Amino acid sequence: MTDIQLWTLIFVGLTFSVYIYVAYASRVTDTAGFYVAGGGIPAPANGAAIAADWMSAASFISMAGIIALSSNGYSGSAYLIGWTGGYVLLAMLLAPYLRKFGKFTVPDFVGDRYNETARLIAVLCAIVISVTYVVGQMAGVGVVFSRFLGVNTTVGVLLGMAIVFFYAVLGGMKGITWTQVCQYSVLIVAYMIPAFAISAKITDIPVPQIGFGKILEELEALQAELGFGEYTAALTGSSQLNMFLLTATLIFGTAGLPHVIVRFYTAKNVRAARYSALWALFFIALLYTTAPTVAAFAKFNILGASSTGDLASQSWFDTWADVGLITGPGGEAVADLNGNGAIDFLGGPGNEAVINNDILVLASPEIAGLPAPIVGLVAAGALAAALSTASGLLLVISSSVANDVYHKRINPLADERKQLRVARISMAVAVVAAGYLGIHPPGFAAQVVALAFGLGAASFFPVMVLGIFWKKCTAAGAASGMGVGIVMTMAYFVWTLPAETAPIFLGRDPIMDIAPVGFGFIAMIVNFVVTIAVSQFTTKPSAEMQALVEEVRFPGQTDLVARHAQTGDVG
Repeated sequence: MTDIQLWTLIFVGLTFSVYIYVAYASRVTDTAGFYVAGGGIPAPANGAAIAADWMSAASFISMAGIIALSSNGYSGSAYLIGWTGGYVLLAMLLAPYLRKFGKFTVPDFVGDRYNETARLIAVLCAIVISVTYVVGQMAGVGVVFSRFLGVNTTVGVLLGMAIVFFYAVLGGMKGITWTQVCQYSVLIVAYMIPAFAISAKITDIPVPQIGFGKILEELEALQAELGFGEYTAALTGSSQLNMFLLTATLIFGTAGLPHVIVRFYTAKNVRAARYSALWALFFIALLYTTAPTVAAFAKFNILGASSTGDLASQSWFDTWADVGLITGPGGEAVADLNGNGAIDFLGGPGNEAVINNDILVLASPEIAGLPAPIVGLVAAGALAAALSTASGLLLVISSSVANDVYHKRINPLADERKQLRVARISMAVAVVAAGYLGIHPPGFAAQVVALAFGLGAASFFPVMVLGIFWKKCTAAGAASGMGVGIVMTMAYFVWTLPAETAPIFLGRDPIMDIAPVGFGFIAMIVNFVVTIAVSQFTTKPSAEMQALVEEVRFPGQTDLVARHAQTGDVG
């Protein structure tokens, strides 16, 4: 066992032990605790849990890799801008009003605001979005375990499935919330320590947000020498259009993600929900302002080694190539194709190495020559990020099935014990499905997650905004809009993604060169149009529901809102 594997095992063992203990200590026996932690989580803790739920494997593992390994850093920043802007939109535009509405889940809101048909469509959307999103987390878990513990990806995903199933099923939202507080602490420490150390080592400035500015000029020179585009250059043409669409999809998709929205129901009241959003934004900003620096430093080191012909002689290169995450340009094993005695990492013809986006953050301590304990800490942080988000997503699936389908539609008289049993069984099924797809993912972690954001934008965002801010939005309009939006987005992915990634994909040319990860914004616009148009010609909500929608938007707890939050008896 190498030093890196030993330290990884130590940190993973310690952190997993903490997660299991916290979940056991927070175990629940009622549905309120399982779905929304009893609505009693303090704002700072809820903010940390939101941040952990928010910063998935895509944020921790993939985002810096996308920024660094795109043709230029500017194009990769769409993920940074989209995810950050989307959280602000969610916190300001939707979260307080949804919290005041007082329901457990997004389908619960849709069902009470519109009708039962809309609820069932919302349940299907929530399950599709959550399963898609959790696939990216499981894929990230497999990457970490395969590299740092020497097991293959399948075994790594199975280990991740087992641990997240244990604490998610045992503690529900209450256990998940307090576990996520711990996981946020682990992931942010694991992200920040290497960033500060690398900045100090390269620039003598220990604050990476300041230090990385010192290397940009030299990084630009290395990019030009090796044939890459200018690192900080803006985009034009179809690339500019796709960046806009991707950024917009991520922004509006963020505001439509059910596992983040449900977090605001765990706060004690509307005021606490607002403060939770503020705390979460602070916690998120710590990582999101650091990610571009991690990207710049890692690419600086990689290009420096490539320019001197030393890239393939570095130990980290061989270890990641051995697990298949550094390959030749056609996916084959890395080889010296031009016979110059070196492996060339170039931005054009002649490139002999393709570095997977998902390894950059995990490999950055090794690339910078940091000691083994820091490498092991980063691995534990990546697992914390992936598992924290996976648990929140699994809870959305289980609560949608148990609360919105079983309790609301199949067996309204079911007691707490039966509802919890259904919730836990549905979570188990979801874990197995997510694990299988995590072993065979249709893309790297951030790409899979981007599909989930597209689905969220195309399905939930319009019906929630219109449900809150337009009292005459009808059930038929909402149901039609959600259905059209999610079908359009899924169909475009099936149409355009390469056929070799999965049998269902067709690999056809994109329409007007629009990348599939940005199509969710277009489908969202269609959803708005369909919802508004259908609402003009269908039965309007009851007068009492329209009054409730008016009152939800204003401060204070009216009798009508209070009665609805407790019983759902409106209209």
